[in-house]
Amino acid sequence: MEVEVDLRTLKERPFELLKAMERQGLRLAADSLGQASSEWSGLAFRIGEDRFVCPREDVREVLVFPDSITRIPGARDWIAGLSNIRGQLLPVIDLKAFLGGGATRPGRGTRIVVVNHRDVPAGLMVDELLGFRRFADDQRRDELPPTIASCERYLQGAFHQDGRDWLIFSLLRLVESPQFLAAA
Repeated sequence: MEVEVDLRTLKERPFELLKAMERQGLRLAADSLGQASSEWSGLAFRIGEDRFVCPREDVREVLVFPDSITRIPGARDWIAGLSNIRGQLLPVIDLKAFLGGGATRPGRGTRIVVVNHRDVPAGLMVDELLGFRRFADDQRRDELPPTIASCERYLQGAFHQDGRDWLIFSLLRLVESPQFLAAA
């Protein structure tokens, strides 16, 4: 068992100070790795009054709502249109409309969450981005609270933190669903 050394006592012995700092850093890194396994983090967003989190690996990037979106004739009403993002055409989907919650009215907080999927390019319009959230394993709930939007088939549970429910939304499950793929 190693005794923790007060680093100030090694001020006059630089080599031993560096060794003690290395040991302390390795110990702290090992402790933080142990904590990471009991934590879940994801990107939080709001659609209407509902708050969601999605796994970080489901998101490629987040974009400010584009200046122009070109409507696609004959497409479903939940497809806002196409936007040119750095020379690439990106289909923009009104997620609230897709889930049956009515059309999104773009505002200052409206963002496009680009799904990290190799075969299905999609940008999902959300009312507001709430940043990254971390949850402890004991905050996870399997029972789903009621939602305004009809999205149960895309949910993977929920977290309850600080008196608020955060629904776990699978973006990959959404873009691979037959309803989503039947856009035309």
